[in-house]
Amino acid sequence: MNKVIISLALGTFGLGMAEFGIMGILTELARDTDIPVSSAGHMISFYALGVVIGAPVIAVISHKFSLKTILLFLAALCITGNAIFTFSSSYTMLIIARLISGFPHGAFFGVGAIILTRVIRPGKVTAAVAGMVSGMTLANLIGIPLGTLLSHEFSWRSTFLLISVFNIAVITSIVFWIPDISDNTSARLSEQFHFLKSAAPWLIFLATLCSNAGVFAWFSYIKPVMIYISGFSDQVMPLIMMLVGLGMVLGNIVSGKLSSRFSPLRIVAITNFTIAVALTLTLFFAYQNIASLSLAFIICAGLFALSAPLQILLLQNAKGGEMLGAAGGQIAFNLGSALGAFCGGAMLTAHFPYNYVALPAALLSLSAILSLLLYRRLKSRPAFCSEAKVTG
Repeated sequence: MNKVIISLALGTFGLGMAEFGIMGILTELARDTDIPVSSAGHMISFYALGVVIGAPVIAVISHKFSLKTILLFLAALCITGNAIFTFSSSYTMLIIARLISGFPHGAFFGVGAIILTRVIRPGKVTAAVAGMVSGMTLANLIGIPLGTLLSHEFSWRSTFLLISVFNIAVITSIVFWIPDISDNTSARLSEQFHFLKSAAPWLIFLATLCSNAGVFAWFSYIKPVMIYISGFSDQVMPLIMMLVGLGMVLGNIVSGKLSSRFSPLRIVAITNFTIAVALTLTLFFAYQNIASLSLAFIICAGLFALSAPLQILLLQNAKGGEMLGAAGGQIAFNLGSALGAFCGGAMLTAHFPYNYVALPAALLSLSAILSLLLYRRLKSRPAFCSEAKVTG
């Protein structure tokens, strides 16, 4: 594999560890810092908020520095944020650390995609971007179970110390493998916002937000659900996290295979419906451990099955502003993470059993389907079709 792709995949692996690794250590974090599990779950929301803040800031300053310099800065932020989180002893410091950790996330993917369009020959860019994203899926399959295991054997702090140390390797790979190039786009920034005048991209943004919020309202609290409701022990949580990570990998693969036979809209709609049904069943069958595991596998497979077709829908509806559309998708995705973690935590704050986090999760997934139906209705209007032909 191209060394540039390997370097970027290493970066997304570290980001995946930082974003999703928190799920496997929630109970330990809450116990060690003397905060409720629901408050520990808010660490997911603050990471997502960091992503939302970071993506537009980097977009504004990107023309002032080389893309390699920006990547090095983002990797340094990953080290800093996770190191602060490792040694935090107060709730305030935990929040600051998660904000810093999330800041580089969306920007790293955006800058990485631009670099790949410059160094990879035409016709191979999509495969190269998929190679970059593979780091995230491997983080879910290998890195997060490893982090969960470390939290059991030593401390939750060891998991995030590992993430900080790993990002030193990311910086090293960027220094030696990433070429020193700049983003010399000639389009004015204001012109790239024109696609937002249509309702279509907003409906896709909304569907992205609600889709992710639906999964994360449940996934943010997967550990207490599995332990206190499904009856699994702490010792098997690394295996459970590996199982759901495998579901994410397979979901991404299956979605790619289906893309040659079905439209992105159909794949997203069917996947969201499947997730909503699985979340509803989780509410009632989480007490049965085999059913709980099976449903968790389906839900997590659906999470990454949504990624590629939603990205395609955004690009189809962001003519002239594809990069901003992609950045908007990252913002919607992470706002969904924050909203989902908040909604799931609200059920716990209201003293419902842990399996009740699946209730707002299912409702959010159904909201995503409603947004997609509105998008389909808008798309079928003659006026919209005529406008699409003109702009296309």
